[in-house]
Amino acid sequence: MYSAETKIRVRYGETDQMGYLYYGFYALYYEVGRAEAIRELGFTYRQMEEKGIMMPVVELNAKYFRPAQYDDLVTVRTILKELPEGSKIQFHSELYNENNELLNKGVTTLVFYDPVKKEKTQMPAELLDKLKPYFG
Repeated sequence: MYSAETKIRVRYGETDQMGYLYYGFYALYYEVGRAEAIRELGFTYRQMEEKGIMMPVVELNAKYFRPAQYDDLVTVRTILKELPEGSKIQFHSELYNENNELLNKGVTTLVFYDPVKKEKTQMPAELLDKLKPYFG
């Protein structure tokens, strides 16, 4: 299993009239978590795109437990529970407030995609090699 954490402070412009993080922004927080998790491995989305591979989201599920509020420092925990095989990768996201209370859980499924050929492709070997040690 691979896990990484990043922190995001809830900005005023991301909140609704009640001062709660607007529900649509949770997906953006998942994306920040995914990008930073890959960066911590020593690989980036930019490097993937330079290799001609994109990662579109094909499925997103979210469950809300309690709201994040304006100025909260949210910890986004991004987890890969299994080594990806083939063209699909699934990220599990957990968001916590500063009291370590679970706010939200999400699962995002993406595919590795070649935009020139317009078809799914395999995960870049460099990324797979960086993940393998976590799934020994």
